[in-house]
Amino acid sequence: MYRLVLATAGALAGATVAHAHHRRRRAERLAAATLETLLNAVDANDAVTGAHVRRVAAYSLIVACALGLDKHRQREIERVALFHDIGKLHAALFDIIHDASGLTKEERRAVATHPQRGAEVLEPLATFYPALAEGVLAHHERWDGSGYPRGLKGEAIPLTSRIVALADTFDAITAPRRYHRGENVAKALDVIRNGSGTQFDPVLADVFLRQSVVDEITEAMRHAHAKARRRPRPNRRRSAERGAPDVSFRWRDQIVRPRAEHP
Repeated sequence: MYRLVLATAGALAGATVAHAHHRRRRAERLAAATLETLLNAVDANDAVTGAHVRRVAAYSLIVACALGLDKHRQREIERVALFHDIGKLHAALFDIIHDASGLTKEERRAVATHPQRGAEVLEPLATFYPALAEGVLAHHERWDGSGYPRGLKGEAIPLTSRIVALADTFDAITAPRRYHRGENVAKALDVIRNGSGTQFDPVLADVFLRQSVVDEITEAMRHAHAKARRRPRPNRRRSAERGAPDVSFRWRDQIVRPRAEHP
């Protein structure tokens, strides 16, 4: 009888563990599907921002590979890059961000709320992606503490945010937008070089400026822009009417993949 009780208890415990594991896996799949839906929403709302976050993710992954970060950290950086501007989907910000004229002080203050808005959107997924909301919240912090929204300084800024800040700046300078044509790579590299130690982590800036890294980022940039020129750009209203485009986290197949190692 004693052995039977033990066997029964063991079977019940095993079934409970298996059931809990199954529930956890279902929740993880739902969280991943939620992220994919959010990425689709970025595209459907604004194809320009959708292309921007993919380029930023590609450049960030190249830097992460150059740093020798493991796959887990690379995935964290990738997610922060892909969702760093999701706070700009707020209806009150869309027209301001895409206004070709100069922004007023009030408008600049409104735009500066997008890290906080993005973090609030992503916070419910913190159980599965604990670094995501924090990384998005901090991507406009500066190494010298003069950034926003919290004025974090130095290594108090998450590594994910420090890497994405470099890639975001590079793309903001080089990418053609509605309101400017885009500068050349040399101009973007000068901005990063001059911002090392003030705007950017100086160690990460040095990695970004390595010739091997610059060559790979430039290749990825040219590939992405060439593909964008071949693809018709839908307007916002028609995209919404058709529904979200078929975009998945296999987005990396659309852009040159980062090499596994750098000299």
